[in-house]
Amino acid sequence: MFLRVGGVPHHVVVEGAGPVVVLSAGLGMSWFDWDPVVPLLAPHHTVVRFDRPGHGLSGPALVPPSAAGEAHRIAGILDALGAAGPATVVGHSIAGFHAEAFARLYPARAAGLVLVDSSVEEHARPPAAAGLRLALARALGSALCAAGAPAALGPAARRATVRMSRTGGGDPAQRELVRGCYRTSRVLRGMVLENARYHAVAAELLCLRREFALSAGRRVVLAGGAGGARWVARQQGLAGALGAAFLLAEGAGHLVMLDAPARTAEAISPTPPLPETRRG
Repeated sequence: MFLRVGGVPHHVVVEGAGPVVVLSAGLGMSWFDWDPVVPLLAPHHTVVRFDRPGHGLSGPALVPPSAAGEAHRIAGILDALGAAGPATVVGHSIAGFHAEAFARLYPARAAGLVLVDSSVEEHARPPAAAGLRLALARALGSALCAAGAPAALGPAARRATVRMSRTGGGDPAQRELVRGCYRTSRVLRGMVLENARYHAVAAELLCLRREFALSAGRRVVLAGGAGGARWVARQQGLAGALGAAFLLAEGAGHLVMLDAPARTAEAISPTPPLPETRRG
């Protein structure tokens, strides 16, 4: 389905029944990147997946992303679905910033916060000349689109990135879905825009940490063990800073939901997941 939030048509997929779980994937990823996890959650939860502007099948962004803006986006999608009760919000990679911002700005609506190999920026500062950086990023996106880069390279770049970001094999997504999303200029522009705003969003989140406390809901940080000792230590530090439980997916790469879907489902819900199936 498509829901208009903030003037942008958002692609949203809802499955299952029960307490609401919202899944948001990392930069450049799409709703189908949660496919291995959803069957493990849907028997016990209403699972909501959505594509951020410029990602998946959603429309292009009207404004640059911000931590607060992405928190409001999650709230807006829940409102549009009529999901008034508290939800567990799950953020992977850069979407960890967004999920935490939601939990801080909407504590009464956050039943839980789960960060899956989340981005971590312990000492982020607002970047200098942010407006210029944004303008350059938009110019780069326009130039790449004009050169035909999305159609020529988009699907292949997506598949190469997925393969490098996991330890369990290649990209399990259907070829038609990948072509339908990653051959478009809309998705390339969306990725460039989010990447350009990465440090600004990270710095904004640190400000939100100083101003807004987290709710008393369940908090979990799940890290991919293949990231190395230093990365795992930073994820443990994030868990400590948030007062969250720390879980490790041994041998999983950055795309933990593809390499270790059962471990991911376990982090999201205390309900025992179904037996894990490796995908490659």
